[in-house]
Amino acid sequence: MRMPVQPFAPPTGIPKQERTQHKSVLRQASFVSSPDDPHVLIWLISDKWHTGTVFPYQWLLESGYIPPAGFGTPQFVTMSWGNTDAYSTEGINKPFGLLEILFTPTDSVMELIAFDWSPAEVSPRHRIWRRLTPRSQGPELAAFLNGCAVQDAKGRPVVVRPASWGRGVQLQSRYSYFIPRVCNVWTAQAIGAIGGDINPWWGLTANGLIRQAEKPPNDFEEIWSGGGMDPETRLLPRTSE
Repeated sequence: MRMPVQPFAPPTGIPKQERTQHKSVLRQASFVSSPDDPHVLIWLISDKWHTGTVFPYQWLLESGYIPPAGFGTPQFVTMSWGNTDAYSTEGINKPFGLLEILFTPTDSVMELIAFDWSPAEVSPRHRIWRRLTPRSQGPELAAFLNGCAVQDAKGRPVVVRPASWGRGVQLQSRYSYFIPRVCNVWTAQAIGAIGGDINPWWGLTANGLIRQAEKPPNDFEEIWSGGGMDPETRLLPRTSE
């Protein structure tokens, strides 16, 4: 129903022989395209239950995405969608709350979090995939993201509260959360907006979505299998490439 809490949990470490390969993955995954490149690199992130996306922020702005006021100018944003209570600091703390969320329409939020590191550094405990996407798909993706949020009188998305971690916010969504409209279906729709082809009925679970994402025409490539990161592999935040 949501991405897990703070991904910057204490790392578990990886075997020494894997560190060289891991550093190479980080360098590749942190690639930021120039405005002249015909493609941009995007990422898919998953834990056991939930999926989210990572996009180059400047590309979203160039494509027409309307952010909340004062959001800043990060290199990347991670975005996901889910039930409002599940994304709160209190969580689902009422009797039969999970059943209510799953089987009755409930309020939802779209979380938007800014960062300047490579996705593998920000979420070392998650599985991560990447995909080259035609830059020309940006306007369709921006229209989808704009359409997910409730706008205020100035046409900006309505902020509900700060993000569950990091530098970001949760935006009021115009859609209700319930089966079959769950978090992974939102990710499936986002992939569809960048030219992918995901059957949402087979994408209700994270694994169901990922199985489709790895196949043509989606062609997401797994670059990190999760499990944490050794402190020796952590890099300084990137402010430019």
